[in-house]
Amino acid sequence: MARPGHVALVGSTASGKSSVALALAEADERWEIVTVDSMQVYRGMDIGTAKPSVADQARVPHHLLDIAAPWDDFDLATYQAAANEALGDIESRGRRGLLVGGTALYLRAVVDDLRLPGRFPEVRAEIEMVEDTEALHQRLVDLDPAAAARMEPNNRRRVVRALEVTLGAGRPFSSFGPGLDEHPPTDIQVYALAWERDELDARIERRLAEQMAAGFLDEVRSLLADQRGLSRSAGQALGYKELAEHVRGEVSLEDAVDLAHRRTRRFSRRQEKWFRRDPRIAWLDAGGADPVAQLRTAVE
Repeated sequence: MARPGHVALVGSTASGKSSVALALAEADERWEIVTVDSMQVYRGMDIGTAKPSVADQARVPHHLLDIAAPWDDFDLATYQAAANEALGDIESRGRRGLLVGGTALYLRAVVDDLRLPGRFPEVRAEIEMVEDTEALHQRLVDLDPAAAARMEPNNRRRVVRALEVTLGAGRPFSSFGPGLDEHPPTDIQVYALAWERDELDARIERRLAEQMAAGFLDEVRSLLADQRGLSRSAGQALGYKELAEHVRGEVSLEDAVDLAHRRTRRFSRRQEKWFRRDPRIAWLDAGGADPVAQLRTAVE
């Protein structure tokens, strides 16, 4: 699907993507922001996902924020359809989409128009009966080592989905789409913000402290107070998972925050590693000259 004129800005969590995108879009009304974040789609998950504020959303049009309830599962196919619809709407008004976020697979679904596998509920039900996620991951290693290597052994949502497709479709999960190790030409220009590792770690620590001061814990309490709870996908969100453990009395607040910080640092490293594999991405020095000016020059 041709998407000329659109641009994506990606990078690790806490790299400043949203602020750079907002500044660019404010200075040039041709741009509208399309989120590429698997957790900002959820209503009520605002502080912990660093979702653009209501004021920021009023300054620049934003798409795909708050489109799902936190008790509902939200998947890649749903995102792909919603993003394509949003970009089509933006195109119809003669504007340009600025895709912003760090969920790499969501980005690839749009940039490369991935052909996504179907659903196999009966197969999935059998898989879900196995409680040991790492055992399921080992089964995936045996059936589709390429897919297994791309996910954490304890990421149940991704492991179960990969097994569901591999067993249900009768072919490896990793075989769908153009292949995530391939990087075909695309009409969407992709840029990323690069930081020195120590600087990014400091930004992650500072942002989490600011989120806690802004009421992150109360946000988690409010979400858990709803009897519908959090879906499996929403419940895996960084910070939310750890603070939920504290709310349930499983760990101290200090330990929950420390674990969230460490997991976020590790996640940011995986994000950068993923993006660095894509030769189509142009990297901007976020810690050097004004990254907004760098991006503006690149896209004009």
